[in-house]
Amino acid sequence: MEKHFLKNIDFGKVLDMASLVDYQNGQVVSRTLAQSKALSLTLFAFDLGEEISSHSSGGDAMVYILDGSARITIGSQDYVLEKGQTIVMPAAIPHAIFAAAKFKMLLIVVFNIDS
Repeated sequence: MEKHFLKNIDFGKVLDMASLVDYQNGQVVSRTLAQSKALSLTLFAFDLGEEISSHSSGGDAMVYILDGSARITIGSQDYVLEKGQTIVMPAAIPHAIFAAAKFKMLLIVVFNIDS
């Protein structure tokens, strides 16, 4: 039997990443593609006005915007990202994500498992 490290995604098929997660009114929708001690890959769709409030992570988190635009706060600095743009939120630094418009993103979090 084959062992796969990714889940919730078709193998050997060309996919439109943004179409793998759908918008839902008044919600943040997520689809986990991988989760381990070293790595997390998750797709998100944020409806207008939805957010993930300020928090910090034990890993470096990279956001890649697949559709729409988002306001991302890292520390006290705000950034507006559009489709096709990415930003890294460093480990242990508070960050937040807000949907000033509907948007979809791929979140990649890399953890240090050596320490």
